[in-house]
Amino acid sequence: MNKKWIISFLAIGILLTTASFKNDFFEIAKQIEIFTTLFKELNMNYVDETTPATLMDKAIKGMLEDLDPYTVYWNEQEVEDARIKNSGTYTGIGASVRTLKDKILIMEPFKGYPADEAGLKAGDEIIKIGDISLSDFDDDAGELLKGAPGTNVNLTYLRQGKALTTTLSRKKVEVHAVPYYQLIHGDIGYIVLQKFSQKTTLETKAALEDLKAQGAKKIILDLRGNPGGLLHEAVNVVNLFVPKGEVVVTTKSVIEKYNQTYKTSKEPLDTEIPLVVLVNGRSASASEIVSGSLQDLDRAVIIGARSFGKGLVQRPKKLTYGTQLKVTISRYYTPSGRCIQALDYWNRDENGDPVRVDPKNYNVFKTKGGRKVYDGGGILPDIELESSKFSPITTALLKDNAIFDYATHYYFNHPLNDWKGFKISESDFSDFMQYLQKKNFHYETDTEKELAEVMRRAEDDHLKKGIEPAYNQLIAAINQAKQKDLLDKKVEIESLLSDEILKRYFYAEGLYEYQVLHNPEILEAVSVLNDSNKYKRILN
Repeated sequence: MNKKWIISFLAIGILLTTASFKNDFFEIAKQIEIFTTLFKELNMNYVDETTPATLMDKAIKGMLEDLDPYTVYWNEQEVEDARIKNSGTYTGIGASVRTLKDKILIMEPFKGYPADEAGLKAGDEIIKIGDISLSDFDDDAGELLKGAPGTNVNLTYLRQGKALTTTLSRKKVEVHAVPYYQLIHGDIGYIVLQKFSQKTTLETKAALEDLKAQGAKKIILDLRGNPGGLLHEAVNVVNLFVPKGEVVVTTKSVIEKYNQTYKTSKEPLDTEIPLVVLVNGRSASASEIVSGSLQDLDRAVIIGARSFGKGLVQRPKKLTYGTQLKVTISRYYTPSGRCIQALDYWNRDENGDPVRVDPKNYNVFKTKGGRKVYDGGGILPDIELESSKFSPITTALLKDNAIFDYATHYYFNHPLNDWKGFKISESDFSDFMQYLQKKNFHYETDTEKELAEVMRRAEDDHLKKGIEPAYNQLIAAINQAKQKDLLDKKVEIESLLSDEILKRYFYAEGLYEYQVLHNPEILEAVSVLNDSNKYKRILN
C-alpha cells in the first residue's frame, strides 16, 4: 500500500478515537499529512545530519508554545519523574537541586539524608559525577544522581570557587507533605502543608489528630509556597473541616465530559475548630482550591497575600512509547463561582503576553454566609499583609537567585549557633544592597520595555537622535526609582532573606521554629484566633 495512503488512514484513525467531537476532520488530517511528509523530506535531504528525535521534540514544543504553560509534552523520563513526585518517595541523594547547563546546584540538602551526611551545603555546585564531567554531558545530568539504594556515587563540587570531593550512598528519600506541625502559643495547632501528593490527606489528618490530643483548640494551616498537586487530595483536606456533601470545586470546559463538581464525600474530623489559612503569591492550584473553598464556605479566615492564580486543570493523556501529553482541559471555580485563573492565555496584548484582569473589572461573589468576595485570579485573603507580598522587584530578586546567592555568601561569612536571637540587621541589609551592586543585579520593568520599543520605532522614523537625550534622562530616573523600590520593599526582602539564611544553619525545621515566634503572618493568625470576636466578625 502507498505510504501516503497509510499516513492518511492513520490520521483518520487518530481522529476517530481522540477527536470525535470535532467537525474539522479533513483539516486535521490534511495538516498531519503535510507535517509527516515535511518531516520525512527534511530528514532525508537536509545538508547536515539531523536527529529525528530532537527535531520532533522541538516541533512539539513549538506547537504548544503559544498555548498555556501547563500544556506540555512529557518524554518517558518526565512521566516517571511526575509519578515519583506524586508518590512522595524516591531513591536519591536527598536534596532539592537545580540542573543547569554544566552543573547541578544544591538548593537545599534534607537533614539526615545522603547529601547532608556527605557534607553538601546549599549553594554547592556539582560539576562531576563519578567520571563524568557535567560540562561534557548533554542529557539530563540529574539522572546521574539516581540509582539503587545503597549504591555509592563520587561527586566533585565547587564551594566558594574551591573544588572539593565527597562520596555519598544513595538511599530511599521520603518527602513529607506535612514536614512540620507543632502546638504553639498554648492551644494553637500549627500545620505546614507543603504539597498535595498521595500522602497529603493522611499526613494532615494525623497532624490534626495529634495536635488536638495535645490540647489544640484552634488551627493554623500554612499553605504559603505550596504549588499544588493532586485535586482529590485538596478536596479531602477540605473535607477534614467541612461536612459531607459540600461543594469544594467545580471544573468547567467547552468539552462537556470535563464539567464536574467535586464534593466532600466523607465524615469530617472537626467542623467547629477555629481555622486560619495562610497563603501567598506562591500558593497555587490545589492550595487555592483549599483556601478558596474554605473562604467561600465561611469555614476559615484567610491571611497573607493574593495567591498565584493557577486555575487551569490538566489531565495526562498517554501517547506512544511511554510518553504523555499533559493537556489543559478545564478551569477551576470555587463554590461561590469565582474563577481561580489569573492570566488569560487565549487573549494576549500587543507584546504577546497573557492578559490579566484589571482590578476595576473584578466581579463580586457571595460566600455561603453572604460575605462579599472577588474574582480576578487567585484567592484574595481576608487580611492582607505587606510581609507576605511579592512585588515586581522582589520577584525579580527571586528569579535572579539573588536572595539564594546572598544567603550562601552570608552562611560562609557569619557564624550563627542559635536562631532565637537572629534578625536581619541594618548592616546586613546594607551589605545585601552592596552585594547586588557587585553582582550587577538588574531587572527590566514593563516601563523600560515600552520605552525600548519606542526607541526602536523612533529609529525607524529617523527620530532617535533627537529624542535620545530625553530617553537617557528617563532611564536614569527609572534606575533611581528602582533603587528606591528596593528600600521601599525592605519588609518583603528581609522576610525572604531571613527564611533563606536560617535554612542554611538550622534546616527547614529550624526555620519553622523561628517563624512560629517571629513571622508576621503567623503572629497575625495567632492574634485573630485569640480574639474570638474578631474571628467571628470576619467570617460574618
